[in-house]
Amino acid sequence: MFASGALQFAFDEATTEGKVTIGALVVLSIFSWTVIVTKARQLYLAAKLTRKFMTAYDATGNPLEFPRAGGQFAGVPAFQVYRRAANEVERLLKIAPAANEPGRMSAPAFEAVKATLEESAGAEAIALERGMIVLSTAVAGGPFIGLLGTVWGVMETFAGIAHANAATLTAMAPGVAGALIATVVGLLVAIPAMFAYNFMVTTIRNLTQELDAFATRYAAQVSLTYVERTTAA
Repeated sequence: MFASGALQFAFDEATTEGKVTIGALVVLSIFSWTVIVTKARQLYLAAKLTRKFMTAYDATGNPLEFPRAGGQFAGVPAFQVYRRAANEVERLLKIAPAANEPGRMSAPAFEAVKATLEESAGAEAIALERGMIVLSTAVAGGPFIGLLGTVWGVMETFAGIAHANAATLTAMAPGVAGALIATVVGLLVAIPAMFAYNFMVTTIRNLTQELDAFATRYAAQVSLTYVERTTAA
């Protein structure tokens, strides 16, 4: 109760510039929390469904047997990588078959499959990181924006005291309190964004490593199953 009353008093005593700064921080906080909520849900589902996809894919014996219609795995990063690569494998088996081995592709064509795997894995990694710039901005910029409002408010407070020749604690306290609230709001914006950013970066890194590992494994399976044996590495 006392804290809320102190914040209200400080806000009332803030200068116009301080209130503008606080308003900018509130807008940044809204964007930050929007990203936190939506990104947390996205990463939770991605991690959960990736494990399910890996289990289901491991049950298949052929890199082209897993269904590509989507279903419960629609939007799962690893599934998107698989679907694009599998479609490319089927396409190349038709247009670039091995000369003496039916049902297999040439070794040069396999390079296109690996390029597709790398491209799709990179695209999914970028999609996972989308929106994180908002959190990093809140973490890095929130305290500095708040500090700007505080310094500006303190400067105006001391300028007013000097102009009025009334250097008393009673004259200084309201202005200083009004200036400090900007820093408080900046920290309130930055602290939750910092914890969320660190957690999400770790989760994204793990998902990205899983994507890279799956792409490498899928390339090896395609090489063993569908690339001509005479010249394949």
